Parts: sequence; structure tokens; C-alpha cells
Amino acid sequence: MLLVHKTNSNRLDIQVGGPLDAEMMKLGLEDLFEKSEGISDGQMLMKVADFAMPTFGAVMIEVARLPSLFTAMHRFKKLAISTDAKWMQSAAEIEGALMPGLEVKAFDTKDEPAAEAWLTGSAVLGDEEEGDPMDNMPV
Repeated sequence: MLLVHKTNSNRLDIQVGGPLDAEMMKLGLEDLFEKSEGISDGQMLMKVADFAMPTFGAVMIEVARLPSLFTAMHRFKKLAISTDAKWMQSAAEIEGALMPGLEVKAFDTKDEPAAEAWLTGSAVLGDEEEGDPMDNMPV
């Protein structure tokens, strides 16, 4: 599965999971290219669950479309990867270091609110950060 959803004029959310064959890769990449048109300094959240290695045919489709994929990725400034696969988190951050102008940061699935906050530049308060409401009581 490779699903692309345009959440606003400057943001794409992508879901990847399960087995990915050549046809799914072709359709998913076409959707990505189409929905990324007109985006600049964009944000992307990629959610990866139940990852299975793509078929050989899917990899060949991706390799054949690499120039278009690089063009599409240059439209984005930040990419957050949400996955529990530690090796995939490491690989994503390494790939990000190889793509000038694109910041890539990986998050555990349970930390998706932190991924959202990082993408948008907003703060996320966790239970430990909220503090005691009595700390702000006037004296």
C-alpha cells in the first residue's frame, strides 16, 4: 500500500504498509508527483506500518522514476518519518543527509504528535512538561 493524501496546500501525508508491487508503486508515485505539484518549502509526514520489502518490479519502477522523484522531493523542506522499524529510521535520516535542502527526522509511531510538532514548528506538551498547576498560583 502506498497512499498519498494532500492535507493542505503545502503538506502531503503518505501511508506505506504491507507488500508493495509494481502496480501499487507506479500508481503511488504518480499520485505523489501529481499532488506535490505547486508545493514549495513543503512538509511531508510518512507513516510506515507493517513494512514489507517491495517486490523487484516495484523497485524497478522506483528506480526508473528516480529523476521525477528527486524533482518532487525538492518541493519539500521537512520530512518526518513515523515508524517503529529502527533500521528504517536510521536509513531515512541518512538519505536525508544526502538530499540538500530537505530536513529528515524519524520518530517512533507512538511519537506522532512530536513528528507533527516538528513539521509545523509548534510545541507539544507531554504530561511531564505540563507541570503542576499549583506552580502558577499567585502568592
